[in-house]
Amino acid sequence: MEMFKKYRPITPGTRQLVLLTHQQLTRVKKQSAAGVEKESRATVKPTKSLLLPKKRTNGRNNNGHITCRHKGGGHKQHYRIVDFKRDKENIPARVASIEYDPNRTAYIALLNYADGEKRYILAPQGLKAGDQIQTSDQPPFHVGCCMKLKYMPLGSTIHAIELQPGRGAKMVRSAGLSAQLMARSAGYATIRMPSNEVRMINENCRATFGAVSNPERNLRSEGKAGRMRWKGIRPTVRGTAMNPVDHPHGGGEGKHRGNIPQTPWGMYTKGFITRSKKKSNKMIVKSRRKK
Repeated sequence: MEMFKKYRPITPGTRQLVLLTHQQLTRVKKQSAAGVEKESRATVKPTKSLLLPKKRTNGRNNNGHITCRHKGGGHKQHYRIVDFKRDKENIPARVASIEYDPNRTAYIALLNYADGEKRYILAPQGLKAGDQIQTSDQPPFHVGCCMKLKYMPLGSTIHAIELQPGRGAKMVRSAGLSAQLMARSAGYATIRMPSNEVRMINENCRATFGAVSNPERNLRSEGKAGRMRWKGIRPTVRGTAMNPVDHPHGGGEGKHRGNIPQTPWGMYTKGFITRSKKKSNKMIVKSRRKK
């Protein structure tokens, strides 16, 4: 099954266009005049009770100053309330649909719990509408099931990992990512992260089996600048194309690469470590920077 589609160059905007087909998403079934069910191209509409209004900040803080550049405009969106805590224990849930979420790179799954409650979760690869999953400390160890690290089999592929028990998943949430449970000892689990960093996490933290959905997302090519504007991303100008008054890389005779890589405010970059020295490394077994 083709996961992405490359368009014929019938217009300048489709010359380099490669988009996902979203075949994993649940389709709307419509009845034809002949009484035959067929799938529509439209996807299932999001659940209204799990939506919140999303106000744009355009990269500005409470003083109106731009603190995150290249943001602004874009299509209107609603925020989907995603359950990152997965704290509804020992209640089975049926996957009602796999849906698109404009706020993240992964797909989301709508769960219908046996007690009638509905929640969204991050959809892992291989999860389909109609599957049964739950949060429990007991088997089965199926894709989409959630449990504490101390009950998971060693070697498990996991995602949506908590950093502190009960605080909700913070790590391994982007499309296609997964981590591996390597070992357990003295109340801590050793996890190999997608960046190849090996770190320890409290074994009472929860995680979900499987890898995050939509792994083909890196093959997407927007094809034109306007499509980025629809996503709320404004143009990014290279520092070397500016004047010295505007950027440390600006000016000079002829074209150059910016010999001392800096931000517009003079902070060194490309290898310069900005992580605070006050932060402890005691939970990091192997740094992602060391080969």
